Amino acid sequence: MAVPARYLGVVLETDRLLLRPWRVSEAAIQRELWTERDPRVPPHRRIDADGHPTLADIEEGIRSAPPSSSIGLLAVERKAAGDVIGYCGLVDSGRGAEREPELAFELLRRVWGQGYATEASWAVLDWARSAGYERLWATVWDWNAASRRVLAKVGFTETDRKEVDPIRGTTLFATRRL
Repeated sequence: MAVPARYLGVVLETDRLLLRPWRVSEAAIQRELWTERDPRVPPHRRIDADGHPTLADIEEGIRSAPPSSSIGLLAVERKAAGDVIGYCGLVDSGRGAEREPELAFELLRRVWGQGYATEASWAVLDWARSAGYERLWATVWDWNAASRRVLAKVGFTETDRKEVDPIRGTTLFATRRL
C-alpha cells in the first residue's frame, strides 16, 4: 500500500498537539514507553533481560527508518509544553485488508486521562480520510479498558474477530469506516 509522496513526512496539528516524525533526540521518550508497558504485553514489545532495546538501539531505529508505507507512528508533541508524550499514527500491520491500515497510539502514563489519545486519533483519522482511505483497523487487548474507550470515542466498532492468547489475554479487532 503506497502512499503518495506528498503525504510522507506529514505533520498534523490539533488545538493542543503536533503529530510529526520522530527526532533522534527523542529516543528516550520511546524507551520510556517501552519501560511502562504492562507486563501482559508480549515480550518482544518490552525491554528484555539484556536491556534491549537500548537508547542507542532506538536512536539508530529512528535514524535509519525507511520511508513508511503510511504516515507511520508520529511523535505526539504538546504544543504548549513542547514535550513529546507518545505516538499515534497508521501502520500496515497486515491484519486488515489492502488499503486498510491500523490505527495505533501509545502515550506516557503521566498524561493518561487528559484526552490526548483521543485528540491525536481524530487528527490521524481526518488525515486518513483526506488521503483516500475508506476503512481503518485497530487492535486492542481485552484488558486495556482505556484504549478501548478511546477507540469507541473516535468511532471504532469492535468486531467478532479475536485472537486468544491464554497468557496475555485476547486481542480484539475493531474497524471504522471513514
